[in-house]
Amino acid sequence: MGVLSRPEEVPALLRLKLAAGRIRRQIPPQEHWAFAYDMLQRVSRSFALVIQQLGPELRNAVCVFYLVLRALDTVEDDTAIPNEVKLPILRDFYRHIYNPDWLFSCGANDYRVLMDNFRQVSTAFLELGEGYQKAIEEITRRMGAGMAKFICTEVETIDDYDEYCHYVAGLVGYGLSRLFHATGTEDLAPDHLSNSMGLFLQKTNIIRDYLEDINEIPRCRMFWPREIWSKYVDKLEIMAIGTCAICYNNVKVFRGVVKMRRGLTARVIDETKSISDVYSAFYEFSSLLESKIDDNDPNAALTRRRVDAIKKTCKSSGLLKRRVMIWRNQCTECLCWS
Repeated sequence: MGVLSRPEEVPALLRLKLAAGRIRRQIPPQEHWAFAYDMLQRVSRSFALVIQQLGPELRNAVCVFYLVLRALDTVEDDTAIPNEVKLPILRDFYRHIYNPDWLFSCGANDYRVLMDNFRQVSTAFLELGEGYQKAIEEITRRMGAGMAKFICTEVETIDDYDEYCHYVAGLVGYGLSRLFHATGTEDLAPDHLSNSMGLFLQKTNIIRDYLEDINEIPRCRMFWPREIWSKYVDKLEIMAIGTCAICYNNVKVFRGVVKMRRGLTARVIDETKSISDVYSAFYEFSSLLESKIDDNDPNAALTRRRVDAIKKTCKSSGLLKRRVMIWRNQCTECLCWS
């Protein structure tokens, strides 16, 4: 009933499904590539849709890059692995990607399947061009070292928060920029832009996954810095701008996982075709967030300034479209969905 109750989302879902079907027919027939793209679909929802829109050579490189970092993240996320075992694996993971015989079983569900069959990812990696391999190796090495640092260090301050998010997400931006540059068709993007976008995505995910992280078994994890939450309590027990707008001032974040509906995600992807669409989407979701600001919140004024800055940037582009706030109106109804 979910999709049928929102018929305006059905065309976008169908178009994405058809596009994904066309792309699947272009996947190389070898076992390792079939595994890689099947696993991409299973461990990612939004990224898989975007990656499969790329040309074949770059698509293969980005697919492998994503799976390598997803496997590295699986090691970091598995709180059942003793630190004396986990730390050397994180630090040396960039070496393991060159060895199809390497195996380390961890994680759960599809993530365990990825780890148990990581040889398939390594085999695909070894078929990439040298420029792609070096970019993936560099980012994997730096990310693994950063993850290892924060296994032993709590996220206490906002600077810690930014540094952690740089390692686990900002470096993804660096890597993608290097992969696109390796095609010879694009200039290398400035690192500060790649890092800024990565921090935005990761901080949104940390907000969204707050409850899941603190309920992690056998040990909870905390990525939200003490410098922020300690202002309010002595002890804490308890497609990105859209998710941020949905999560903002939403008590459901503390009770379950809050996500954009699949149909709404499909519409955002389907209807965002140009930079004008991007500015319009940011403006609409920022307006949604703004509408939820509580004037009694001690951070209300600061939040309004941040939102105003985003909206001003969108307006000054001169590319905003005149459109009904379709996504915004649809989003307000999925605030309680979890």
